[in-house]
Amino acid sequence: MVTTYTSIVGRASDERTASLLHDLAHRGRVDYVTLAADDIRRHRLRVTTEHGRECGIALDRHTHLFDGAVLRLDGDGALVVRTKRTEWLRIVPRNAAAALELGYFAGNMHWEVRFAGAQLDIALKGPADDYLQRLAPLLGSGQVARVAADEAGAHDGAMHPHSHAHAHPHPHAGHAHD
Repeated sequence: MVTTYTSIVGRASDERTASLLHDLAHRGRVDYVTLAADDIRRHRLRVTTEHGRECGIALDRHTHLFDGAVLRLDGDGALVVRTKRTEWLRIVPRNAAAALELGYFAGNMHWEVRFAGAQLDIALKGPADDYLQRLAPLLGSGQVARVAADEAGAHDGAMHPHSHAHAHPHPHAGHAHD
């Protein structure tokens, strides 16, 4: 049987909710569903949690998912939404004419982009190689060049400003663990 969640019951960042999640996490009772930026905007979807459980999400049109949305929270466990960081492909045009051609091309492809000075960042919604194949004529002619991920910043922190590391950075002196 697939469970369908129809509401958001809290925010993982709220003090009381965070405390409950912390306690459940120590018992291995917190599960997560990680969604891409496109999926976070949807109101109806079927997902598989990190623990391998299939579930549905069916929210009304006025309710929106977000990073840290809690879909379930009770004494038996919790389900929390996480968002994937957007990966970006940074392209540098050689000159103004190449920049115009690159911008025109990216627009025709309906790619999500952001500007970083004279460089263009393209949001990766699939494998980078798919984008690079489409850009091959511009790359091959030397009109544009790819900037390495470590120079471009591999992730956009705007939607996802924190880490999902499961380590607990706070002191544990105040309570015992099994």
